[in-house]
Amino acid sequence: MRRAMINTALGLAVGYAAIVGLAFAFQDQLLFQPSSRLLATPDDAGMPYETVRLDTDDGETLHGWWIPAGDVSRETSSGASATKTLLFFHGNAGNISGRLESVKQFHELGLNVLIVDYRGYGQSSGTPSEAGIYRDAEACWRHLTEEKGLAPQKLVVFGRSMGGGPATWLAAQEPPGALILESVFTNVPDVGAHHYSFLPVRALATNQFDNESRVAEIKVPKLHIHSGEDRVVPFALGRRVYEAAAEPKQFLEIEGGHNDGFLVSAETYLRTIDGFLAEYLDGEEADP
Repeated sequence: MRRAMINTALGLAVGYAAIVGLAFAFQDQLLFQPSSRLLATPDDAGMPYETVRLDTDDGETLHGWWIPAGDVSRETSSGASATKTLLFFHGNAGNISGRLESVKQFHELGLNVLIVDYRGYGQSSGTPSEAGIYRDAEACWRHLTEEKGLAPQKLVVFGRSMGGGPATWLAAQEPPGALILESVFTNVPDVGAHHYSFLPVRALATNQFDNESRVAEIKVPKLHIHSGEDRVVPFALGRRVYEAAAEPKQFLEIEGGHNDGFLVSAETYLRTIDGFLAEYLDGEEADP
């Protein structure tokens, strides 16, 4: 009986160790879930656009879309219309073609939008990694400020979910006019520990995307948005990021799930963003 108990315990220990080993080995595949197939283009959503190809400083080529605000004929010689511009960093799954509903909301607020797939996503070359995605964010910033000649104080950096990682990293390096963080987490280990409490996630994690530690360094105006019904990134983690952030900052609690809160709460969501940008980028409040 004793030998049977020992054998059972050993078997369980070996099985658990195997699970831990697999989790460690495949953690990048769990975090980064790209799709190469584009399901639609901005044209399908009724928006004019240009395809952009950006070169990173380590030799990758990124694919994305530039969606100008309003009528293309109103653009300047640099290719940018005389409005604010939003740089959109998306979440961990799919590619830019799955974000057209969100892009259209920003387009209808009168913003130019640049949305680019990270390396390994969509039609971008390479393999995703945390360090690589930061290089991708840098390439986007160079494109907007150097190639298009846009003023940093008129740029809005937007990060949703995992996109909060490159958004906070970039804003800490190159201050924009404003930063919007939607459904973001404190860091990857915290999210992993929430979903896989039976694993030593904090000891295993090689990816961090540490938003909580960075937001205290970012002095630009910040709007934090999170749903209390979010089952992917717990609301408490989003609140922790907000509480760690430096002033000026605002928090908007919305309704809906992790992937559709911006649609479920569209009226409040868009009114708040419009007012936030009017206050900090235009120097005046938007109409209520």
